[in-house]
Amino acid sequence: MANAASGMAVHDDCKLRFLELKAKRTHRFIVFKIEEKQKQVIVEKVGEPARSYEDFTASLPTDECRYAVYDFDFVTAENCQKSKIFFIAWSPDTSRVRSKMIYASSKDRFKRELDGIQVELQATDPTEMGLDVIRSRAN
Repeated sequence: MANAASGMAVHDDCKLRFLELKAKRTHRFIVFKIEEKQKQVIVEKVGEPARSYEDFTASLPTDECRYAVYDFDFVTAENCQKSKIFFIAWSPDTSRVRSKMIYASSKDRFKRELDGIQVELQATDPTEMGLDVIRSRAN
């Protein structure tokens, strides 16, 4: 079903992979890409659970927009193991204006398809989604 605002459909694989990350924890992260010609959001990359946050950030292109989901494990001040699912809207300053507009107008609808996101981040450069930022938003 396409989004009336931006005309973007969400490929079933996006929801499937997200459910695997959320329920089975078979992925550490998922990077999603908008295929402009097909007018749909697709899965571009999937990182297995052993992958680090650095692996995740390295998988985002420096000059193109993406959506990403990251399963962040952390230990609370009370020494409890926890995890939070982050949705990251990656929109680097160097990406095309048209691309930024498409990603911005499709974001909310796409995010609604992924039930279980706990924290949302918008980042235009790597410092806005550094591990310190993730840690502070997780608590």
